[in-house]
Amino acid sequence: MTATYYAPQGGHPGQDQLLTDRAVFTDAYAVLPKGTMRDIVTSFLPFWDDTRLWVIARPLSGFAETFSQYIMEVAPGGGSDRPETDSEAEGVLFIVEGTATLIFNGTAHEMSPGGYAYLPPSSTWTLRNAGPEVLRFHWVRKAYQSVEGLDHPDFLILNENDIAPTEMPGTDGKWATTRFVDPADLRHDMHVTVVTFQPGAVIPFLETHVMEHGLYVLEGKAVYRLNNDWVEVEAGDFMWLRAFCPQACYAGGPGRFRYLLYKDVNRQMPLRPQR
Repeated sequence: MTATYYAPQGGHPGQDQLLTDRAVFTDAYAVLPKGTMRDIVTSFLPFWDDTRLWVIARPLSGFAETFSQYIMEVAPGGGSDRPETDSEAEGVLFIVEGTATLIFNGTAHEMSPGGYAYLPPSSTWTLRNAGPEVLRFHWVRKAYQSVEGLDHPDFLILNENDIAPTEMPGTDGKWATTRFVDPADLRHDMHVTVVTFQPGAVIPFLETHVMEHGLYVLEGKAVYRLNNDWVEVEAGDFMWLRAFCPQACYAGGPGRFRYLLYKDVNRQMPLRPQR
């Protein structure tokens, strides 16, 4: 089945529209519906040309603290020759519309929808939209947690359409995860994956765990259990979960329900305030 990827288009609702929406921010989770991603809430970054972005997650003390996530929108000819200004930051790019030319350590790579790149800390890279259409992609950033005796992870460039999803045990393929990184590779301190539910599939228990989550709905709709609430979500919505927020899911159909998932992994828990 051909993958589809929702991306925000911006714009503004008319003056005749109701204010009521599904946006919510609680102590345990936040939901940013697709209707919140309008022109008025876009941001801009230094050293990025003809580019705007929606910041959908950033570290917040007392909430989710490990990552930021942007939806980048780059006009034809736009991009950056100095995209990352933090030498300790690692990143993941995931393309949802258009094509990107990513140059990493002098080698050019063309990326199309479904394209994934892992960018280690202290990398030398640039990104340009050399195509005729607007480029839209997710950029997930995290301060890499180095561990003595472990090297930094390697640069990766892949496409989800070339990777067989891993079926969750006992689900007959109704719940599966497309993994870009080997879970046994402890050099990685974050995973960004694509999770797919077939219509009627469920997460059959309330997951409650230490990993923080960002979940951007790429396709379909579902009902998600977040803490004490059942929340309807659809393509273009973003869910932001702090550690230990109870969570489950029911994919009601009629088509697949798919999301881009971030989680932090593979590191000791800090016992002192981070400096």
